Amino acid sequence: MGDIVPNADDDVLGVARRWKDEGRGVALATVVTTWGSSPRPVGSQLAVDDKGNFVGSVSAGCVENAVVDAASQVIREGKPTLLNFGIADNQAWEVGLSCGGKIEIFVEKVG
Repeated sequence: MGDIVPNADDDVLGVARRWKDEGRGVALATVVTTWGSSPRPVGSQLAVDDKGNFVGSVSAGCVENAVVDAASQVIREGKPTLLNFGIADNQAWEVGLSCGGKIEIFVEKVG
């Protein structure tokens, strides 16, 4: 996995645009639905480049690795995906979402 870009959480879209302008493949993950206790609100975003670098947050860390992996696949294949993590989902526990809520994250390739 690549590096976390420091001090860039406030400008996720700006960093994604810069990466795209540099010729990198880029995906953007956005929290589109939350229910119950969720780590980040709707609209929170995470950008990932084709080297595995990422900026922003969609889960305060608890599902970030799974989202980065999905974003890497979206960059390669160009097909958007909707990720679901929640209390009734065994995957939620596997990736660390034990907060008792549900989040849906839409991942799309930029440009």
